[in-house]
Amino acid sequence: MRKLILLAAIAAISVPTSGAIAQRYDRQRAEVRQDRNELRRDRNALRRDREVRQVRRTRSAYVAPYRSWNYRPVTIGFRLQPAFYGSRYYISNYSAYRLQAPRNRWQRWIRYGNDLLLVNVRTGRVLDVVHNRYW
Repeated sequence: MRKLILLAAIAAISVPTSGAIAQRYDRQRAEVRQDRNELRRDRNALRRDREVRQVRRTRSAYVAPYRSWNYRPVTIGFRLQPAFYGSRYYISNYSAYRLQAPRNRWQRWIRYGNDLLLVNVRTGRVLDVVHNRYW
């Protein structure tokens, strides 16, 4: 009889602890998941910062196609001379500058002073302007 009482007492004590162990395990898994998500966000932020620093490091001084050229702000619809959107001024790494790729083969992102312009290279018309991307 004593053995039965002892077994019943042990069973009564051990049953709630298995539920507590399961809850603790679930909590630990949630914490690990949260830590992984935080690490992933931090890693992505570092990658973006590294890309921006790399772009800044590779930037060179703007050399205008004409000797007496002075910068004037440009708006959408302005027509550029062909010398300003030659292959020397093309931006080919759009993602480094957080730009969308041109929609067709006649559009190019170019550097114009400290600005980036989306230009239709057939007509020379400015389609979009991003001011002060080079600083």
